[in-house]
Amino acid sequence: MRSVVLSQGFFAVASASLALWSLAYGDFAWGAQSLLAQIPWRDTWVYGSALVLLAASVGLCFPRTAMPSVLMIGAYQVVGAAISVPQLLSKPLSVEAWYPLCEALTPLVGAWILYVLLRRRSAGPAAPITDEATVRAAQLLFGLTCVFYGWSHFIYADYTGAMVPSWLPTHLAFAYLTGVGHFAAGLAIIIGILPRLAATLEAVMMSLFGLLVWVPSFFAQPRPKWATPPEHQWSELTVTLVLTAAASIVASSFGNRRDLASRS
Repeated sequence: MRSVVLSQGFFAVASASLALWSLAYGDFAWGAQSLLAQIPWRDTWVYGSALVLLAASVGLCFPRTAMPSVLMIGAYQVVGAAISVPQLLSKPLSVEAWYPLCEALTPLVGAWILYVLLRRRSAGPAAPITDEATVRAAQLLFGLTCVFYGWSHFIYADYTGAMVPSWLPTHLAFAYLTGVGHFAAGLAIIIGILPRLAATLEAVMMSLFGLLVWVPSFFAQPRPKWATPPEHQWSELTVTLVLTAAASIVASSFGNRRDLASRS
């Protein structure tokens, strides 16, 4: 249960950072921003949803407001997934078009599973969404997003290799190695072979990507081409933080699987 509490706090901080990015730059961080360029009162939607997300992130830190807060965070990610669909339909074979959807689905899975765990921890009556089958469905969806991230490392190997820190040798090999890591973690979660270890290693790898790639990019002179403009740097760092937090929740859910089964 301690791992769930830590993951809950991590998810709150990560979601708050996403909200603060939107407030700072007046945009969404999903990668499908251009789809919303023509809607009426666009700025109102951006800032309003960011404030709701920030309030939900704070609410997630308190027992009485945690469950409605995680539902609001999940709803925010549902919107992110929804606005990426037109882009995906226009270019269904493009890996780039799938990225906004997967980057919204991964934290949505985190919110989904965290709600289940919080519901089970509370004294309230059980709900249909809290049975083990729905948790397993969320875990499978997370595994599929990991497979996609791994696939993208192979498709964009040169771009990924350029991000590898200069002090590491064979940059292209690291791009392929991390791609294999994503792919292997996703398959392990889907098949059920040491899934908690796989989700934990996925979270570690995502966090290392933020620490070794995006954080140093703020101090690099000259700034790498892939790290411009500054809002892109901050967007990638916050999204990486959110993905890592979601992966930690998935890992915690495997530790609580027996509890979920016994109380279904």
